[in-house]
Amino acid sequence: QVQLVESGGGLVQSGGSLRLSCADAGRTFSSSAMGWFRQAPGKEHEFVAAINWSGSSTRYANSVKGRFTISRDNAKNTVYLQMNSLKPEDTAVYYCAHGRIQHCSGYQCYDEDSYDYWGQGTQVTVSS
Repeated sequence: QVQLVESGGGLVQSGGSLRLSCADAGRTFSSSAMGWFRQAPGKEHEFVAAINWSGSSTRYANSVKGRFTISRDNAKNTVYLQMNSLKPEDTAVYYCAHGRIQHCSGYQCYDEDSYDYWGQGTQVTVSS
């Protein structure tokens, strides 16, 4: 049984920063890839970032590359998403996801089907 709890969302002005956290109560966190996805009102789920089991490899959507950083602390069973230079287009509910796989080779970590558990989501709102 895997439980994911996101936190750190909120309201910020354009250009500001937020750090999202996702605490994973499951026993398989340290052996699983983790990802962040987001969904804006009226839009589909969008891949944001992913990290392999050890934290040695990361992947980013082009829309956030250079602004967002994903990291993890396996000792704390927590994955983070540091979001800098936020834009109104980043406004969405952000979800962390627990991967079925360990690695992010190829495009597997971009695929929602690579994840088996999802958090409840945390709202990020960026004002202009």
